[in-house]
Amino acid sequence: MKHKLLALCAVFAAALTCALPAPAAITGLPDFTQLARDNSPAVVNISSTIKPAKSEDKLPHGFSLPDMPDDGPLSEFFRRFFGEEGPGMPPGGIDPRTSLGSGFIISADGYVITNFHVVREADEVVVRMSDRSEYKAEVIGSDPRSDIAVLKITTDARLPTVKLGSSEALEVGEWVLAIGSPFGFDYSVTAGIVSAKGRSLPNENYVPFIQTDVAINPGNSGGPLFNLDGEVVGVNSQIYSRTGGFMGVSFAIPIHVVMNVYEQLRDKGSVTRGWLGVLIQDVTAELAESFNMDKPRGALVSKVLADSPAKQGGLETGDVIVTFNGRAVEQSSDLPPIVGATQVGDKIPVEVIRGGKRQTVTIEIGALPDDDDEIALGEAPESKSNVDERLGVAVRNLDAEQREALQVDAGGVLIEDIENGPAYDAGLRAGDVVLQLNNQKITDAKQFLDVVAKLPQGKTVPVLVQRQGNPLFLAMKITPRDDG
Repeated sequence: MKHKLLALCAVFAAALTCALPAPAAITGLPDFTQLARDNSPAVVNISSTIKPAKSEDKLPHGFSLPDMPDDGPLSEFFRRFFGEEGPGMPPGGIDPRTSLGSGFIISADGYVITNFHVVREADEVVVRMSDRSEYKAEVIGSDPRSDIAVLKITTDARLPTVKLGSSEALEVGEWVLAIGSPFGFDYSVTAGIVSAKGRSLPNENYVPFIQTDVAINPGNSGGPLFNLDGEVVGVNSQIYSRTGGFMGVSFAIPIHVVMNVYEQLRDKGSVTRGWLGVLIQDVTAELAESFNMDKPRGALVSKVLADSPAKQGGLETGDVIVTFNGRAVEQSSDLPPIVGATQVGDKIPVEVIRGGKRQTVTIEIGALPDDDDEIALGEAPESKSNVDERLGVAVRNLDAEQREALQVDAGGVLIEDIENGPAYDAGLRAGDVVLQLNNQKITDAKQFLDVVAKLPQGKTVPVLVQRQGNPLFLAMKITPRDDG
């Protein structure tokens, strides 16, 4: 009986083993081998070289080398420290600087996409293929705002190319794969998932980045990010790191942004973007209450630039942009990429919340200028201190020098002193310039005191201030002061 039971258990165990799926099926992990095999030929290694400046360019202004014997100690000193050619020194005095990156072939006739920072200021760019063949490349054009550059190599061979996918159809949690040359290790393959979409990074207003946890390191820049269908959905651009190495957070430029830039650079060598001419910020819960909004959303206009499309189209400071050309604007970072991708000259409906009510203005989109922050200065009012006990602030009008230093074009009052009270609790500080209060423009100190006197008790109101040259909305609630 005992032997029969053991035999039965063995048969059951064998049957259970056969029924179990393979380890890969248990984990549900994808197999990237075919994807890497198919796409590696279209991925390239890019080496850029910046030649050293001529020796005379490295000397201090107005300084020239004195005549001296070639075998003297001072001659050797000047050769080494000012780049003069000499024994043991390379021609020009200093070795050329080189940088490595990645890229991919977008067309069979030799167009290559990479990052702008990979080829920035390069005197020579070399593209190396997976079969180790090398080609000198011409930089057709580059766009620092999106960090994209387009190269062109010339060959009689028909080059392998990548397939393009849709970055807009990409979903958070989806598997993605990168091929590149981290630290010069060519054709390294790393994989991960999409962590987030539409990320806004500091000083990167026109790219809604794809965030992934794909391992990206120096040398991966400019390389492609693939989905599981073997389609390029982004260009690996940068990482977030406190050490300089990969820490699990990397960013890629969406392919729909890349292709827009690529086509403009290929066809005309430069990129034109749409422009509204506004400064914006997020809407907090407190600001939403002050603007009579049901929830925080949209892009709050903190400044409308003079002679801008927004000014001509009727946008006002304090407007909250909630849709642009039919596309919802949930947060302020959503707006710049949408505007930037809009054709110059298009007349676009922009829905705003103004004074708690929805309304639509039509704006003809302009071209983004190279420098759009020059604002004319206004006339200077008389300067005299004014104290408001209700808010706990002392304010005064600005003189001409203060306007120039604080970058205030017209109106506004300067907070000279502030103590505990509603204004301090709202975040106002000495040195701020109050431009608007409760949706009313502040023209001078007297009018400011009149507006304050009419503020409703217990209600949150918006306050627009200028701080260190930047406009900022704050939410202030008028409460009784406790001086005890």
